Amino acid sequence: MADSSRIVVLDTTMEPHLPASSKTLFTAKASKKLTFEAIAQELGRSEVAVAALFYGQAKASPADISKLSSILDVEESVLAEQLQGFPDRGRSGPMPPTEPLIYRLYEIIQNYGYAYKAVLNEKFGDGIMSAIAFSTKVEKETDENGNDWAVITWRGKWLPFSRF
Repeated sequence: MADSSRIVVLDTTMEPHLPASSKTLFTAKASKKLTFEAIAQELGRSEVAVAALFYGQAKASPADISKLSSILDVEESVLAEQLQGFPDRGRSGPMPPTEPLIYRLYEIIQNYGYAYKAVLNEKFGDGIMSAIAFSTKVEKETDENGNDWAVITWRGKWLPFSRF
């Protein structure tokens, strides 16, 4: 069990923009006092992938549904009904984002996007980094002065533009 002050629960103002499964999953997660990390360990997936399932931004496999049912004590038939559709990514919040942490991630791209693009183009040529053939992880690093640092890793397959 984790420190309940650090358990992320559903922001009810987001509910109109999220699938029904979000409320079901977050309610069960809060009642069990589980972190995304704890659920991810049980599912055998990354914690970001699990959080994406909760926000309706990823597709759940039948195995995910079965395991989530067991972990969260939610009827498998309820989860199956709510999670077997296709995700509707990208509609959970406004653009540009207004939530400060999400805005800061957006700001990183605003400030360094062209620098990333230039370096990636020099290393790989003309193309894009996939957000579909993609993985990510979030780690916490503490420096020698006791300051905490967020370390976010993005790993996307390089997709060269085709010539036609």
